[in-house]
Amino acid sequence: MEKFLIDLKKVRENARKHMDEGAVTEGYKADRQQVLKVLNEALATEIVCVLRYKRHFYMAQGISSDSVKAEFLQHANEEQQHADWLAERITQLGGEPDFNPKGLTDRSHSEYVEGKTLVDMIKEDLVAERIAIHTYQEIIRWLGDGDPTTKILIEQINKMEEEHANDMSDLLAKMS
Repeated sequence: MEKFLIDLKKVRENARKHMDEGAVTEGYKADRQQVLKVLNEALATEIVCVLRYKRHFYMAQGISSDSVKAEFLQHANEEQQHADWLAERITQLGGEPDFNPKGLTDRSHSEYVEGKTLVDMIKEDLVAERIAIHTYQEIIRWLGDGDPTTKILIEQINKMEEEHANDMSDLLAKMS
């Protein structure tokens, strides 16, 4: 392993000179505008997931619905946490989180499908989780080492999405 070298004098000068850029330093290698666009799409995806899980929580009925409703509510709350994390990261990068309901489903990677029965709802949530997992894996690869903080954030969110997909898959197996 080679020796760690850094020009601290230059780092300190640049930190003072570019204070108005907040958390974004000259070490940031990604295309910030493109990252902000992708993060706002992820934000829309999470908001759509919150809304779908909330609907499913309130609409779930039947003999097996209590445990499923609890799962829907937990997932809705976790998807809201993801949305909050994404919005925070967008502002850290100097962008504006897009909460505008107009075009929300167009910006979202997942779809808002209501589902009529409890099994339909679980299936739609599993499909949405699988879409999120796939797109987040692609975002992680795309970011590479250009924006390590955003990459770590998306990895954390993706880990929870995989848990959600597993939960929905388990529920589907129990319902069949």
